[in-house]
Amino acid sequence: MKLSERVKPISYLKAHTAKIIRELGAAHGTLVITQNGQAKVIVQDIQSYEQTQESLAMLKLLAQSQRSIEAGKHKPLQKAFADLASRAKSLP
Repeated sequence: MKLSERVKPISYLKAHTAKIIRELGAAHGTLVITQNGQAKVIVQDIQSYEQTQESLAMLKLLAQSQRSIEAGKHKPLQKAFADLASRAKSLP
């Protein structure tokens, strides 16, 4: 679906809801809904939404890791693996 086809007025959503759901479910896309000529909401299939949320979670983890490194809260890889091995040995 072309970007120009992904922008629809709210009246189109009201009149073609079932069709939109079918198309988004099959094509895994996003639809921009406008009201009074202004973009107001996004309608998206669940798979695309979940993928977006997972990507955001990963980006948050990366940002948190970067802040930890910048704050000096890290240890060398070999030390980290040695610590894990030590913990694993102490498990029953």
